[in-house]
Amino acid sequence: MNDTEREAIILNSAWEMIDGMVNWAVFVKTDQVELSNLMFQTSGQARLFIILLGDFLSEIRAFKGEPVPLGLKPVPSNVRPSDLTFLFHLRQVCADPKLGGDTARLSEAVEAFASWLEGEFTATGVNLHAIDVVADLRVTRLRYVKMCGDIAKHNLARLATNVRHLRKLLEQAGHPISEQEAYLAVETFFEWFHGDIFMYHSSQIGEFLNNIRWAIYDYLQTEFRRSFHIPAKSTAKFPIYSYLMPAEINEPVAVAMYWDAMNRSRSQPYVQQFVIPNNMKQCY
Repeated sequence: MNDTEREAIILNSAWEMIDGMVNWAVFVKTDQVELSNLMFQTSGQARLFIILLGDFLSEIRAFKGEPVPLGLKPVPSNVRPSDLTFLFHLRQVCADPKLGGDTARLSEAVEAFASWLEGEFTATGVNLHAIDVVADLRVTRLRYVKMCGDIAKHNLARLATNVRHLRKLLEQAGHPISEQEAYLAVETFFEWFHGDIFMYHSSQIGEFLNNIRWAIYDYLQTEFRRSFHIPAKSTAKFPIYSYLMPAEINEPVAVAMYWDAMNRSRSQPYVQQFVIPNNMKQCY
């Protein structure tokens, strides 16, 4: 993959992932022009959201010596925690854009979400009743979100890494526990952090993701206007359209992703731009 092909894959993939999370099938749609809060349709949708968010915030790695999938660049060592997410690839677009010129808005949206994710907070009085422990846990937002996404997605047999994270958090809080106790505490950790803290954060997370989606849309508009055209064989009875593919894009996956990205660029994202009030962002 060359850089232009890689960019088409990154932008379309990010847009598609955000579409799967921030939409009116997941959140309750209101008639308000200015959204003040987002509410999930059901508890099942809240669980789906954090699973998809966990995937978005996971590193795309090579498997058993194979190249990173889709020709994406590997993440170097000793990077910021937010680089171990899909935000790393969006940063590559911002640093060396190929399909557009101005990435200022996209970079701003990516860095705002990254800084928020890397921030720490203290959850006081976390009651892990399954093991009779009440603790004040200091954790980064990225860490707790990824832990909750994994817990929502996997059974206990696949949560060894998160059990280690939970033991470390509790040890730092002055409550060392055994591995067996940590397994017992996983569900109550999820109840506390997903059922309370994540539900509070979900509106703000939706705003961050929606800002990234709108920034991708804005960035691609110049390329869309250059590329979109009506072929001569189009008729009123059988209207068709096409795109003038950049010469650099030839790999089949990149061609398909470029086409999808251009199709998405035909209309604005279906969730309007919104800003959650500050009083909904002050805790945790």
